[in-house]
Amino acid sequence: MPLKMLLRVAGLSALLHAYIGFRLLPDLALGGAGTAAAITYLALSVFLMPAPLLTRSAVHRPWMDLLAWLGYLAMGLFSSLFVLTLLRDLLLLALVVVGMLSPSVVSIDGFREASAIVVPGLALLLTLIGVFNARRLAKVVRVDIPIAGLPAALSGFVIVQISDIHVGSTIKRGYLSAIVGAVNALKPDLVAVTGDLVDGSVERLGPHVAPLAGLSARHGVYFVTGNHEYYSGADAWVAELRRLGLNVLLNQNAVLEHDGARLLVGGVTDYSAHHFDPAQRSDPHAALSGAPADIAVRLLLAHQPRSAPAAEEAGFDLQLSGHTHGGQFLPWNFFVRFQQPFTAGLNRLKKLWVYTSRGTGYWGPPVRFGAPSEITRLRLVTA
Repeated sequence: MPLKMLLRVAGLSALLHAYIGFRLLPDLALGGAGTAAAITYLALSVFLMPAPLLTRSAVHRPWMDLLAWLGYLAMGLFSSLFVLTLLRDLLLLALVVVGMLSPSVVSIDGFREASAIVVPGLALLLTLIGVFNARRLAKVVRVDIPIAGLPAALSGFVIVQISDIHVGSTIKRGYLSAIVGAVNALKPDLVAVTGDLVDGSVERLGPHVAPLAGLSARHGVYFVTGNHEYYSGADAWVAELRRLGLNVLLNQNAVLEHDGARLLVGGVTDYSAHHFDPAQRSDPHAALSGAPADIAVRLLLAHQPRSAPAAEEAGFDLQLSGHTHGGQFLPWNFFVRFQQPFTAGLNRLKKLWVYTSRGTGYWGPPVRFGAPSEITRLRLVTA
């Protein structure tokens, strides 16, 4: 990261930490030593939060993963501290207004002192719960997809979707191996990996992604790129994943024969791919090119839900996406809808079903709260 940008990030981080300190410390009555310890923590957090950005350098050292862990944990705790401090200030403002109208109704001083204690305690508790949720193996979410005119041969066809694992500084080989084992236990007909698999180069993360070679499905494993593949060297990762046996679809499709019925699985490059390589602009119409007329189900793998309008126009029946993480942790799930048409779960866009996974791993802070990770077992059923 350029030094100028790093300084800007650190400057903004310092201002936001100062806000927390100025709003909480005067009401905590920690004493001299306690106040000094709190200020020291806030100052340390200022410098830890941008630290993961430094670990993405071309030359990676083992200590950088520890630094990334500390930075991401600081980021998760800061997020809860900031949001709760802001909510506290809004409540204080409301109490001031109420106090002006009815002075005897509330004790602002009592609330100020009590809430100053509750905010850091609750922030720490939410962070600890979030870390537990993020680091445990994703649970299986079972979803039936009703398809009009579905042939009997495809009734019960099982697709297992994993998405947004983000192998990198805090997610390694063991985490991915557990996911592979859980997917294989579901005995899928097809496995869909809908992007954002990695955060780093093939050279650095290749050994940690290797367990994907163990994925097993009757009709194979299909992968599409997410935006983070383009941050990490998409061409090199496409070659590596194909070497591991995954079918990578770049605005392409494959026609599967299943007990006498045909299913098309198409895949597009990430919605933002053209910003990195104009030749890889996402194109659902191209992903349907050459499809036989007797296709019973048209399935599209597209990392971002934003691909849905073009997918519906092209004629797909079902789109599987990720990208949103379901917001990952409160309150950010409320903001995803401003960038994506769908945040999580099964939704309908005209004739197109869109399933948006909350993700199987996590990105950045190892925290999930209110948006649990998932391994999704999707079953086609007759509408």
